[in-house]
Amino acid sequence: MSLLIAKNIQKNYGDLKVLDGIDFQLEKAKISAIVGPSGAGKSTLLHILGTLDQADNGELIFDNKDISKLNGSRLSNFRNNAIGFIFQFHNLLPEFTAEENILIPAYISKRDQKESQIRAQELMKILSIDNRAEHKPGQLSGGEQQRVAVARALMNNPSIVFADEPSGNLDSKNAEELHSLFLKLRDEFGQAFVIVTHNKDLAAISDERHEMRDGKLDKLN
Repeated sequence: MSLLIAKNIQKNYGDLKVLDGIDFQLEKAKISAIVGPSGAGKSTLLHILGTLDQADNGELIFDNKDISKLNGSRLSNFRNNAIGFIFQFHNLLPEFTAEENILIPAYISKRDQKESQIRAQELMKILSIDNRAEHKPGQLSGGEQQRVAVARALMNNPSIVFADEPSGNLDSKNAEELHSLFLKLRDEFGQAFVIVTHNKDLAAISDERHEMRDGKLDKLN
């Protein structure tokens, strides 16, 4: 059964048609890669699927619920609890420690502090950054910062993680480690991912690939 279904997603910026009636489905515990040239609308689609942006037309069905019409606090609450995000440049708060950055989604959701700290510590152990909990982002390597960002995305146990060029700012070794981590999270924890990437290796290990071109999305495998 599909976890996420998008139907006829359309998005225009003035006279420019960026998304031209896109259909997309994602099943649980699957990694779906979206590839294509720069400027093709990949990030725009990712932001709409992740409810960071709104389509001009179309439907978005999440776990059999139509979330297209959610707005305000209802949309914010849904997004914070059901969805995780990983970005190319980490977006960590420099004044906070690694653990504090990871805990931010739990703080926003007003979750139990002790339980949240236990969850954060478990994630840091899984991601092999438990010895860096008290370090601030400026004291971490690029790979460590991205692992903190992954842990933050997983903090509220989301159904889907959306990642926009997650390995684009990493060297080849750290990129390879991140890709292996995604596979581990899929296989051991049933995590679903939608990943926009130019990285051919990451696209190759995904369960399915889609190519964005001229406002259309075509499934490659």
